[in-house]
Amino acid sequence: MNQTNVLLENMVSELRRGTLILSVLALLRQRQYGYSLVSGLESHGISIEAGTLYPLLRRLEKQGLLDSEWDVDQSRPRRYYVLNESGQKILAQLSAEWMGMTQAIQDLIQSGG
Repeated sequence: MNQTNVLLENMVSELRRGTLILSVLALLRQRQYGYSLVSGLESHGISIEAGTLYPLLRRLEKQGLLDSEWDVDQSRPRRYYVLNESGQKILAQLSAEWMGMTQAIQDLIQSGG
């Protein structure tokens, strides 16, 4: 892999990091478990590894944005996550920021700066 490809790969990784948070929060408006989140993201063209998702979920819960509970009624226990009131507020604010930034960036790209 040449230096340009390595640089591009690193930049794409940085770009994805922030967008994954917003994407996960958006899907957690409804109660979901880890695998359903991975599937939901992939169905929208966003790939995420379990090794990235689960630490993110723990961090978001620790930050007070998610509630979680174990469901042991099924054959396999599953931990379900959902946005709480604080998470809903943050999602709304992040979404507004995202819309504004993407519009500004789109304008920059289309106008050539």
